[in-house]
Amino acid sequence: MLKRFIKYYKPHKFLFILDMVVAFLAAILSVFTPMLTRTLLKVHIPNKDINGIFTLLAIMFGIIIFKSMFTYIRIRWGHVMGVRMESDMRSDIFAHLQKLSFNYFDNVKTGHIMSRISNDLSLIAEVAHHAPEDLIISVFIIIGSFIAMFYYNTSLAIIALIPVPLLIIWGLTMGRRMKGGFRLVRKRIADINSTVENSVQGIREVKSFTNEHLEIEKFGHINFTFQRAKEKMYKIMSTYFAGMTFLTDFYYLIVIGGGVILIYQGKIDVIDLLAFTLYVNFILRPIERLVHFTEQFQQGSAAFERFIEIMDIEPDIKDIKNALSLSNVKGFINIENITFKYRYSDEWVLQNINMLIPAGKTIALVGESGAGKSTIASLIPHFYEAQHGSISIDGHDIMEITQRSLRKNIGIVQQNVFLFDTTIRENILYGNPAASEEEVIEAAKKANILDFILSLTNGFDTLTGERGVKLSGGQKQRISIARAFLKNPPILIFDEATSSLDTESEAYIQKAMEELSQNRTTVIIAHRLSTVKNADLLYVLNKGKIIEQGTHQELLDKREYYYNLYSKNMIR
Repeated sequence: MLKRFIKYYKPHKFLFILDMVVAFLAAILSVFTPMLTRTLLKVHIPNKDINGIFTLLAIMFGIIIFKSMFTYIRIRWGHVMGVRMESDMRSDIFAHLQKLSFNYFDNVKTGHIMSRISNDLSLIAEVAHHAPEDLIISVFIIIGSFIAMFYYNTSLAIIALIPVPLLIIWGLTMGRRMKGGFRLVRKRIADINSTVENSVQGIREVKSFTNEHLEIEKFGHINFTFQRAKEKMYKIMSTYFAGMTFLTDFYYLIVIGGGVILIYQGKIDVIDLLAFTLYVNFILRPIERLVHFTEQFQQGSAAFERFIEIMDIEPDIKDIKNALSLSNVKGFINIENITFKYRYSDEWVLQNINMLIPAGKTIALVGESGAGKSTIASLIPHFYEAQHGSISIDGHDIMEITQRSLRKNIGIVQQNVFLFDTTIRENILYGNPAASEEEVIEAAKKANILDFILSLTNGFDTLTGERGVKLSGGQKQRISIARAFLKNPPILIFDEATSSLDTESEAYIQKAMEELSQNRTTVIIAHRLSTVKNADLLYVLNKGKIIEQGTHQELLDKREYYYNLYSKNMIR
């Protein structure tokens, strides 16, 4: 894990070296201050050497100036390095998330992902900056101080070494416990993010069902578990710092006590003890820094582990080596013996599905909810992989086609349209970001949404709101169809595109769908007769199996399952 962390320093090695050099120089300069103080008190003042006194004071002032300069460089450019590393990690994790299959997002809460991509990475950035810097400053000040102390008096220096192993053992022991506490807190923060996100996104449902009290109760439970996790963490932290406070004060007492005894024995003088006291203060400060470093490192380590957890997740669906790039697509789809179930389910959703969809033709998938219609629609663009069977387009197995080229040739219009929180223009352009303004206008016109857009004060620059909340269902649906027009794919999938619309909106969308479907292979999933009756072929599904197929009239004439659906007003 350390090796993987270090690689993020490489693009910023100049800033890293600069940070380490100024940290090292600041540490070295710090060691000289007690040494110069001892020389001033022991040599120049007793000899009344005024030139020597002012020279040493000038040197000490120079040390202050340089340390201030080094502090500026270290804090500014060290943090810049951390921020840039954070940006690199955030780019990496976001790019990796784009590669993951639907199976991952089906089973992971968005709030947990958001916590890792924001809070965790900010914490890692602080560690990236402070960890090596604090380590260098602390180590060199401690080493430099002990060198000077051994030079002045070996006996007192040995006494000063006694508490150091105790400090190290205590820090390592409690550090491990702190790491577990911080990991639990990060998890509880993710739970809070997820709960808030669900409540905010579903605020209309919350208010329409007057379940505000239920949401408050659920949040209260999550908030309480977060509170308990932090209380437990602070219990560990307080024990840690209380122990460190005792040991550092005990350290100071040992040096003073040992120095007093040596003065009593005539082995050192008061000025030497004063120099040692100054060095003890200089040693205690980096020890406190190391204490802080340990606390921060444990938090950062836990956060980086969570970062690595996501980065190590392999997508379920990958392009095979030398995968074919699909081009000049006609749109002939052949589904053979497809059997499928979702990863975390034991129930088979589809069983031995066989379908032939001729190029340029329109077929409809009909059946009750849960029959497997939308699953077929998700398998064609290779969003999931079937356990058995195959799907081919123009004779090419989709398992051997690059996902990018496959999906580039398929347009999908879903029941629950997702619009990005941006302008209408940018939402339509999502179908083809390189399209011209004239092409956007033409796509809106074909989708029967242009007149509405032009009636708005800001026209195409009107903001849609989060998930298109400022638009009606029909308006959102027509924008998604305009997006599909702009993409201009040879294969289309309409997944319940009109099921939740009023009659007027359905008429607009039906007309747009008919125009969009011309000369394209089209798969329609619908309950409404107006949507499926003109299809070239209907496949009727029940419990994951195809039980009938034929035209609308042929299926009615059979007077079997499809006829019963029609008679029960399930297809109207």
